[in-house]
Amino acid sequence: MYWKIIISIIIAYLLGNISPSIILGKLHGIDIKKEGSGNAGTTNALRVLGKKAALITLIIDIGKGVLAVVIGKLIGGEAVGYLCALAVFCGHIWPCFYRFKGGKGVATAFGAILAVNWILGLSALGIVAVGVALSQRMSVGSLLGSVTFPLICWLLEPDFIHIGCIMAVIVLIKHRANIGRLFRGEEPKMNFKK
Repeated sequence: MYWKIIISIIIAYLLGNISPSIILGKLHGIDIKKEGSGNAGTTNALRVLGKKAALITLIIDIGKGVLAVVIGKLIGGEAVGYLCALAVFCGHIWPCFYRFKGGKGVATAFGAILAVNWILGLSALGIVAVGVALSQRMSVGSLLGSVTFPLICWLLEPDFIHIGCIMAVIVLIKHRANIGRLFRGEEPKMNFKK
């Protein structure tokens, strides 16, 4: 049984390594990690590569989070699904295929959480959306979602709270540069019209 759990976690981590923004950037002759914010995620793909690339990045990043948890649940049940949620999230942030330099994990975390408990996932998304709508900054939405996630986790999926807290803390740490820019008033707004 233990080997099945280990294999599930490895598969989830490797799924997390799939980085559509890096791949799409290379197809355009661009190193996404050296352009814009330098982050290999949806927001930077939007800034550097445009709407189509951002949408593809978003769908794949969410999809791999969902797939990892579904595989974990099928192989080992709910508890293994929880571990796979953390593994795919970490695989996105620290991908071994890209020298452990990936994205900030928000979209992948959303996909994984959605597969753990869709109500929990949509609740977290709603909070992120409110933060983005009020501030016009994706980073504010992500930070608000991270800070409130342990609470909604406790209310809706208490067995996931320990892993949920770990994921929330990692997202906060990955956004430390954004936090600094927010305090200095230097964090750029998203141009929704564009």
